[in-house]
Amino acid sequence: MPADPMTEDRYHYGVIARALTIIDDAGGAALTLDDLAARLSMSPAHFQRVFTRWVGVSPKRYQQYLTLDHARRLLAERHTLLDTADAAGLSGAGRLHDLFVRWEAMSPGDFARGAEGLVIRWGRFDSPFGPVLVMGTDRGICGLAFTAETTPEAAMADLCARWPKARYVEEPAALRPWVEAAFGTSAAADTPGSAAPLHLIGAPFQIKVWEALLSIPSGHVATYSDIAARLGNPQAVRAVGTAVGRNPVAWLIPCHRAIRKSGALGGYRWGLPVKRAMLAWESARAEAG
Repeated sequence: MPADPMTEDRYHYGVIARALTIIDDAGGAALTLDDLAARLSMSPAHFQRVFTRWVGVSPKRYQQYLTLDHARRLLAERHTLLDTADAAGLSGAGRLHDLFVRWEAMSPGDFARGAEGLVIRWGRFDSPFGPVLVMGTDRGICGLAFTAETTPEAAMADLCARWPKARYVEEPAALRPWVEAAFGTSAAADTPGSAAPLHLIGAPFQIKVWEALLSIPSGHVATYSDIAARLGNPQAVRAVGTAVGRNPVAWLIPCHRAIRKSGALGGYRWGLPVKRAMLAWESARAEAG
């Protein structure tokens, strides 16, 4: 077991990622604590402590959040009408504070030029939801893609195609503090002023949709029509869905919280198992908190 706290955090990311994958692959079949621990080569007591620390509830309780009707329960019990969330103080600055996030957008002109002249650094990291590809400019994270379901090569091609004239440099060390803040490692979270800054690179309408996604509190969901109404164009549900799907910064811009009116999860660019795990993770932590 790694002794250094930072190394230990990254090790535990891998443990949790494997545990979430095993639970999701079971397809709703209940797995015992002993079975899960054995698959991860850990004692049941140690695995329970690690899992509860990161997820907020026990493995048994977490599995209840992956049942087929979980999204429908979220829609019934934690459906966020964005204007109501604003009035309750659940969005905007509160949301950003909770995730140690600040953000700014690229100018429309720079976006139209394909980010020409922009240097984008990139690296691969571990996360609670599996391996992740992260990209960033001098201003902040501009791309975050989960690669367990898509492959690293496909994720890289997807993000690079969005900003075709940028110059890409592999430099994970420059991004690591932001990544650790983004996923809440203890070292990043305990450092005053820690932040995962975002540099949003997209068309103006896309950025408006992504800003609306930032208003959805953790543990809650909103429908595509809610977001369209928030933007003052209730008929633009399809366009909103397209912009949600083009979100380049998974997790921090929480497109996983956008679901259909029926309660169906809809698609997810980085794989539906990842989306299910995120919603279950947030629901569990919201209950524990």
